[in-house]
Amino acid sequence: MKRSLAGPVVSGLVLGLAAVLGLAGPSQAASAGTHATPAPRGGTYFAPSASAGTNLARSAGPSKAVSAPKTATAALTPPMSSARLRFGVGTPGGPQASSELDQVAALVNENPSIVLSYKDFSQPAPIDDLNAVAARGATSLVTWEPWLWSGNGTSQPAYSLKAIAAGNFDSYIRSWGAALAAWGKPVMLRFAQEMNGNWYPWDESVNGNQPGDFVAAWRHVHDVVTSTGATNVQWVWSPNVPYWGSTPLSGLYPGAGYVDTVALDGYNWGTSQSWSSWTNPSDLFADGLSQLRSIAPGKPIIIAETASAEAGGSKADWNTSLVSYLNSQADVTGFVWFDYNKEVDWRIDSSTGSASAMATALAARRS
Repeated sequence: MKRSLAGPVVSGLVLGLAAVLGLAGPSQAASAGTHATPAPRGGTYFAPSASAGTNLARSAGPSKAVSAPKTATAALTPPMSSARLRFGVGTPGGPQASSELDQVAALVNENPSIVLSYKDFSQPAPIDDLNAVAARGATSLVTWEPWLWSGNGTSQPAYSLKAIAAGNFDSYIRSWGAALAAWGKPVMLRFAQEMNGNWYPWDESVNGNQPGDFVAAWRHVHDVVTSTGATNVQWVWSPNVPYWGSTPLSGLYPGAGYVDTVALDGYNWGTSQSWSSWTNPSDLFADGLSQLRSIAPGKPIIIAETASAEAGGSKADWNTSLVSYLNSQADVTGFVWFDYNKEVDWRIDSSTGSASAMATALAARRS
């Protein structure tokens, strides 16, 4: 899900509401052509427009209005799980908002082992964030977005894929590589996520980009970072769950030598939007997981962004099903919950039942 301009993307933009319903996000199609895809949550978010083909830019990233975090109910942070399926989270305050992360840990009786964050192409490598996450014993999943959150939505020609591949940002990219190399510990770098949609300026259907440009840009950024000696960087390729009208994943994959982990973003918007419907976890992710296995056989998989709305069904049951379904997928090694109150209340504790179900489901997968 796209973060409002700078963050988690809702999985899949619905390209035009009624007819096109190709928004990115939680309401992604479970089976090709049958479900509308919601708007992106992280990064730039576009809500479906009343007129086909028109998208309204949401505000970027965590800077969008978000409810203040609740006060943590536990003084001590629960231990981190050693379960195969890792639990992660992204919160409005980011990696250094320890009270928010402690609150999540208290709710589910488990310290998140992955912490999601977002940076655009104007920000330096987030070493303080990495240190804060490492101090918790967790791994950073840094979403690095090649655009400006303050820019003009998808129309940012300076940040076209060709401009990136041509070396226009090499000095900046190299500064990230050098900083990450000097830091030295493992860090998951999720560059240019949800590239199969149409709500970010690095998507091939917007901003003057052409087929093949994404792979060229990805490989160039990878090579520049790698040239600095940043062998501690784990590259995460993270499309939105495929939906009707999305760019085929096969033409966007940079190749096994350029990717360490593959991922999916997907949200259940329920009936919170005029274009959305309740989508169970297996319906939301099954097709995308199958495609990842075909395109990148043998690569570990994570769900890099997910959450559920309350409207339209039981969020408690959805949480239970999510953990059970993902835990049954041997190659899915973790999932990250988008714990924001934004387009809807995505937070784990949007209701008492939701929080209780998540805690119970995580405990069951530890047994």
